[in-house]
Amino acid sequence: MRLLSEAQAPSHSRVPYVITAAAVSATAVAGAAAVDPSSAWYRRLEKPAFQPPPWAFGAVWTPLYASIAWAGGHALQQARGRRRRALAASLGVNLILNTAWNWLFFRQQCPKAGLAGTLLLDMSNVVLIRQMAEVDRSGARALLPYAGWCAFATVLNGAIVQRNSA
Repeated sequence: MRLLSEAQAPSHSRVPYVITAAAVSATAVAGAAAVDPSSAWYRRLEKPAFQPPPWAFGAVWTPLYASIAWAGGHALQQARGRRRRALAASLGVNLILNTAWNWLFFRQQCPKAGLAGTLLLDMSNVVLIRQMAEVDRSGARALLPYAGWCAFATVLNGAIVQRNSA
């Protein structure tokens, strides 16, 4: 499948930005559909002291999603041929893993599955940033806060697993 051909995306086209913004928006909506921090199940979980308040997640994720959309569009605009396809595939996998965590943790009510999902997301972030750095260092740098927040989420998820394992 060809996400963008060179003919469709000249070097200053908005097409890559529109595509990545749509993909990231779909990720945010699909992920949010699974999250219910007010559920009785989630409220009963023992959480660590460093758990941010619920409002912080929206405040953090909004600019992170914007940076993912920008970085992805910028890098796809720079990449060509096989590198563009590989980068688009890595971004797609990353966004799927991003959404999957919400469904594993909240909808399945399974912190252990969520931990496995966030570990996969962390690995995907490393791959995505490395691939992006090959074609667009500024795009790769823009993903560093996202990778950092995901790493924090992994630690948080691990602490929840530890505190709630019988």
